Amino acid sequence: MKKIIHTSNAPDAIGPYSQAVVHDDIVYCSGQIGLDPDTNEFVGADVSSQAKQVMENLKAVLEEAGSGFEKTIKCGIYLDDMSNFETVNKIYGEYFKNDPPARETVAVKTLPKNCKVEIGCTAYI
Repeated sequence: MKKIIHTSNAPDAIGPYSQAVVHDDIVYCSGQIGLDPDTNEFVGADVSSQAKQVMENLKAVLEEAGSGFEKTIKCGIYLDDMSNFETVNKIYGEYFKNDPPARETVAVKTLPKNCKVEIGCTAYI
């Protein structure tokens, strides 16, 4: 049986999807972008501010599900430009200091709302 996860500490979904779904003690988090959960506006136009907000949004969703970054097993990072890799990688690394999860990072043509970075993850409870 699946359980839908929603928290007001992360932005509402901008489409027909859930912030996360839990099934068999696995948390499947939808991709987060750098929106402020209170305003649903970007926290900034630069990749640094967006990446930090993305990680804070993921943290809020994981915590609502009863999980956390230490229980994350896989992440997917999507960038609007691979030249932002180093900046995002540094911010990402601040949240995964020990035993980081598996992940992939890809550059795509465009992202939702023309953001600079989107990150999703899978974790356990």
